[in-house]
Amino acid sequence: MRYLPLDDADRAAMLATIGVETVDDLYRDVPAGAYLPRPLPDLPPHAGEMAVMRSLQRLADRSVPAGSRPFFCGAGCYRHHIPASVDYLIQRGEFLTSYTPYQPEVSQGTLQMLFEFQTQVALLTGMEVANASMYDGATAAAEAVLMAGRVTRRHRAVLAGNLHPHYRDTITTLAGFTGFNAVSADPRPDGREDLAGLIDGETAAVVVQTPDLFGNPHDLRALAEVAHQAGALLVAVVTEAVSLGLLTPPGAMGADIVVAEGQSIGNPMGFGGPHVGLFATQSRHVRQMPGRLCGETVDADGRRGFVLTLSTREQHIRREKATSNICTNSGLCALAFSIHLSLLGEAGLMRLARLNHARAAAAADRLAAVPGVAVVNDGFFNEFTLRLDRPAAAVVDRLADEGVIAGVPVSRLHPDRADLDHLLLVAVTETVEDEDIEALARGLAAAAA
Repeated sequence: MRYLPLDDADRAAMLATIGVETVDDLYRDVPAGAYLPRPLPDLPPHAGEMAVMRSLQRLADRSVPAGSRPFFCGAGCYRHHIPASVDYLIQRGEFLTSYTPYQPEVSQGTLQMLFEFQTQVALLTGMEVANASMYDGATAAAEAVLMAGRVTRRHRAVLAGNLHPHYRDTITTLAGFTGFNAVSADPRPDGREDLAGLIDGETAAVVVQTPDLFGNPHDLRALAEVAHQAGALLVAVVTEAVSLGLLTPPGAMGADIVVAEGQSIGNPMGFGGPHVGLFATQSRHVRQMPGRLCGETVDADGRRGFVLTLSTREQHIRREKATSNICTNSGLCALAFSIHLSLLGEAGLMRLARLNHARAAAAADRLAAVPGVAVVNDGFFNEFTLRLDRPAAAVVDRLADEGVIAGVPVSRLHPDRADLDHLLLVAVTETVEDEDIEALARGLAAAAA
């Protein structure tokens, strides 16, 4: 068989070399209760390659491309127009086949790209230094909490209630293995969170998202002052990178660490991945920053060159001394981000951000006029929250059957909060047309009838 080239004699020789009698002996440390007594009943039996390909194609045919109908999903993953030149350039062999620069001096093209990427991220976030990217925004947020623990030598994190639940769960999972205690506030759709009362002298990090899960932007200055008075670091999370073209960057509001999801720039939605994590901080904390840092230098002949200035990952140094064990920096996605942002330029990014906000404001005004629909937010960037007169999940299902992808019901992200069941997250980017907004308005009106 193509994918299983070993026969019984090969397997017996391998087991003998290892020193066990059966394959089951390799799993003797797995508790008996973790074994399944039989194959999963809903999985089909093995089949030939052609049959498998047909089956997978039938599954693929059930998927709906985001651009094929009115589409309003966001909640941390956003549909934006990506110039065709971005995809063309990242598929050049010099970039597509490159990977971790273990011998950085012979990887000048990759290092220069990452150096430029870091510069762009630092400028976007208003920070002094940025690393060469991370997996995604959620793991970058978890790494920020761990970094805050190293800086403050504390092990308590305060998480905003309006932080995206996936980010919250990632933080609590990763940080929990290092003894962190994460305290999370309750979600507030109106954005009026008060985290000051949760901050104490044991707090290492205060994590807040802007715009938050419900679309509310936040002025972080007051919270940053409270955190700093307690000796804690303020970690700002941004899930929509395009918002940084219009809103005040977190670094200008006192954030100590800024993490963001860079998917919005240069990277398609792609069924939820791959994404690219942005990570920036102040220079004084640079040696506690996870990941890699590319720097500029000159060679023996005085020519401009690039190096890995810092690389405190477990792939490069002893594991116990590493600041991060994340084993990739999503380099190709970082390249797509950097190319798209370079094509836009500062003025282009600002125009794109203003267009996103204008489209969202027009949509919010139109949808607020629908009976049984109310806009929760006082302000937003390109995503806002609607309160419906019935559970949002059922409305989304009904509109999907009618060809409109209405958004993300909050109940999908907070299934344990019945008080949020009527809330619908609606994202409106530059890709949304007037007729799309009208289709959503008609669908919501029909659902309320």
